[in-house]
Formats: sequence, structure tokens, C-alpha cells
Amino acid sequence: MKILVLGGTGAMGMPLVFLLKKNIANDIYVVSRSFESIDENVSYLKGDAKDITFLKNLLQNHFDVIIDFMVYNTTEFLERVDILLSNTDQYFFLSSSRVYAQSKFPITENNDRILDVCKDMSYISTDDYALAKAREEDILKATGRNNYTILRPYITINAYCIKLGVFEKENWLNRALAGRTIIFPKDIAKAKTCITYGEDVAASIVGLIHNEKAYGEVFNITSDEVHSWEEILTMYLDVIQKIIGRRPCVQYISNSSDLEMMCNKWQIRYDRLFDRSFDNSKIESVRGKYKYKSTVETINLCINEFIKKPRWSWVDGKFEAWCDCKSGEWTPLKEIPGMKNKIVYLKNRML
Repeated sequence: MKILVLGGTGAMGMPLVFLLKKNIANDIYVVSRSFESIDENVSYLKGDAKDITFLKNLLQNHFDVIIDFMVYNTTEFLERVDILLSNTDQYFFLSSSRVYAQSKFPITENNDRILDVCKDMSYISTDDYALAKAREEDILKATGRNNYTILRPYITINAYCIKLGVFEKENWLNRALAGRTIIFPKDIAKAKTCITYGEDVAASIVGLIHNEKAYGEVFNITSDEVHSWEEILTMYLDVIQKIIGRRPCVQYISNSSDLEMMCNKWQIRYDRLFDRSFDNSKIESVRGKYKYKSTVETINLCINEFIKKPRWSWVDGKFEAWCDCKSGEWTPLKEIPGMKNKIVYLKNRML
């Protein structure tokens, strides 16, 4: 089977490629901006999958399956949808369970989406991630084709993508390991949520490839285990303490309003403050039963693997200053890369 993976180097893409290459009959092509190489039956093609000229040239050859992890704005997707659907037997579109409106009950694929029910025009007028994904789902459905499968994962983590509320690992785990205080808002801490191990999402995708019942359908791909963010934070702290022999400090702030200046306010208001739980009955009826790793096991695997070989993408001087103002701490300038970033830190910390 000839499989193209666009954006296949993230928390879901990397384990997916690992699972796909176990079948030597698969001929896998992964587009990457960073390198070009061949690994067993996997070819890494150097290029920008969002470059439409590059994409058109790539899709001159037909692929049995295209799995698309790229993040498009609505206009970008509209320009590409016909090209993608016309050159594959099955196109997997990675949407998100962030598209859903708030629900008191476990979310099924038929639940209301924010795009369809939200009355906040200041939000609806944007092309924020959750809205863009919903609009792109509608674009797919309006094509009149059915050789697509829409996937709605939720918060997916691996060793290098370890989320806490709206924070990436660079925002919280870096401070925890450096001995500085984690700042976390009480309102997000109380919200119910679920996190899913990247390998579990990947395994679920594999079960839908060339599955006739998956064509033209939408599926949640999430764990059905539910915890508050405060409970998840406690699990993180337990694992870190066991590894480094010291429990990181946490300072709770009253709410997330201050945080909106530092992070995506729409993600906070229209996702992280919502209680989230999911119903997996639809995908199980198509793919079969699947046992997801428990939240505790997932966190233990991810934290242990990361600490063995830590790698940070960036350190935001403004964010560190915000946290340090709350905690009364100072981040050593040597830990903040770039002169401009250091100046931003000092300016915001002293103010």
C-alpha cells in the first residue's frame, strides 16, 4: 500500500509511521521540512507540505492513502481539498475534538459544534483553530465525495509534547525541572478533561485504513478516562518527584483572565474551561475494541522518556517574566536564549 503522511513528525504522526512501517508491504512517504532520508520502507521527503506547488508536484503520483496532519486556515484548505481527494483512495483529515461545544455528557460525533451554536460574534468572526477545523470538515462534506475520513483526536501527548491545560512543556515542565514554581489557574484546574497517548491514537488510525465503514465518516479518537486538570497535574508531580527526588512547587492563581494576555484566549474560553469527556462507541463499532493506556501509565511513560533525553523547543522570556512576577522568582538569563528575548524578560519582570 502506498501511503503519504503530511506533517508526520508530531505526537500522533511519529508513532503512526512506526506502526505503518511494521507492514513491509507498505510503501510510506513522509513529508518533512527538516530532513530527507530513507528508513526501511519509509521515505522522508524534504519539503513544505503547505506549499501548494510542492503539493501538486508530489500528488502527480497517486497514493492509496493520504494522512494529513497539517494545520490549514480555511482558505488554504479550500485551495487544496480537490487536489488531495482526487489523488488518493482514502484521505484522512485530522480535525479536532476542540470543535465541540460544551456538553454535560460524554461527547459523541453528533454533538453540537461550537461553530454551529456559538453566539459570540467576536469569536465566530475569527478563524481560530477549532472554527477552522469545523469549517474544513464542512468543505469536505460539500465536495460530494466520500473517500475521506474525518478524525477528531483531543489532547494527545508523547515524550516531547506534554501538555498541562493551555501550557506546552516549555511553559511548565521547564520551570518544574529547574526548581521554579509552576503557575496554574484554579478555573482550568477544576475543569474535567482527558489526555490520550500518541501511540494509542496512531493505532486507532491504522484500524480505519481501507476500512469501508470509515469512508465519509467522522470519528472521535480519544481516551474515555476523565480527570480534572488538577488531578493530571498531581500525576505529573508524582512522577517528577519519583525521578528527581524533589516535588515541584505549584502556585494557583484565582482564574485564567491574566493568562489570556500570554496564551490563546479563545482556546482558554472555548475549550480548556469546558468539561470534556468522550464516547468511543462509534469508532469501536468500526475498528473494534481497543484498550487505551491509562492516564497514569501515559504520564509515567512520557515524563520518564523526556527526562532521559530532554529537548526544549523554545523559552518565552515574556511568559517566564509573567510567572516570576506571580511567584517572586527570577529566571537566570543564561536559561533564556537570544538577546532580544532576555531584554523582553527583564523589561516585563521589572515592570
